[in-house]
Amino acid sequence: MRNWNRMIFGVLLLSGIALLPGCNGSEEHNKAEAPLLPTITVETGEVREELVQSRIEVVGTLEAVERASISSRISGQIIELPVVLGSRVNKGDVLVRISAGEISAKVLQAEAQLSQARRNLARENKLQKQGASTQETVKALQDVTRIAEAASKEAQTMLDYTIITAPFSGTITNKVANTGDLASPGKLLLQIENGEELQVLAQVPEALLLKVAVGDILSVEIPAANLILTGEVAEVAPAANPMSRTAPVKINILSGPDLRVGQFARIGLEGTGESTLMLTRSAVLFKGQLEIVFVVDKKEKIARMRLVKTGVTYNGDVEIISGLEPGELVVTSNNDKLQDGQPLEIKL
Repeated sequence: MRNWNRMIFGVLLLSGIALLPGCNGSEEHNKAEAPLLPTITVETGEVREELVQSRIEVVGTLEAVERASISSRISGQIIELPVVLGSRVNKGDVLVRISAGEISAKVLQAEAQLSQARRNLARENKLQKQGASTQETVKALQDVTRIAEAASKEAQTMLDYTIITAPFSGTITNKVANTGDLASPGKLLLQIENGEELQVLAQVPEALLLKVAVGDILSVEIPAANLILTGEVAEVAPAANPMSRTAPVKINILSGPDLRVGQFARIGLEGTGESTLMLTRSAVLFKGQLEIVFVVDKKEKIARMRLVKTGVTYNGDVEIISGLEPGELVVTSNNDKLQDGQPLEIKL
């Protein structure tokens, strides 16, 4: 039995030795047949270090340039309120009418006193011409007449306050009062806004306030309307709020059918200048979440794949945050066909 085992072991050992030369030959044959990568003609660009302006966004709210809060100057019951939310009104249209019984009575009283004063003055002038009155008496009646005229104008003005009209053409955006309510001086009744002229009110940080001036053109984005507009700075507050360290800035923009008062807005402001690396946008390939460039190996004239991290885009160039160094040569065309280690012919 022992001799039999030795015989089997010897046969297996000889078989293994016989197979070894065959395996080596197969590997050398496959290695010899590995295809070489073809040379590709490409264009290149250099990684540049540039000074760029950072962009800072502040938020704002769309509002009407013309807007007014309507309230009463007198106390009284509202007897007419012909508008509702969303009503379109023209300048001079009646918005609110207030009961004016006491004021109407004062107007009648003032008119009667004025009429009496004028009759007395006319009679005294006639008597003076006949020598039956003195200049002093006539002068006293003239003063009484002027006082009566002033009282009549005051009463008529108070009567005019009972009718509130639209100060400009616009839309009713808020309605607080109703018919039958008691109006009092300073109490809000309505709000009216003219949506034909719009502006954005933004709170700008004090660090950026000195960089904003009246007449500047700024970028304004309205996400709800999917619009990016340009607006002109109309007002800049001279001082910042000590609590929020911001100051209000108003930017006029053109109105449009999709723009509404109260919409959210973003305003782009230029920040401080910063040195950063820039590269032609076409040099960067996006594969999933990876950002890839092919750097030219100047000594061997081959492409080397490298992962990078990019930032913002400026006029066809992209910011390189990491992965490249200034002065490196990067493939900018035909890079979607490249493989790592592929020979290159650089097009001049």
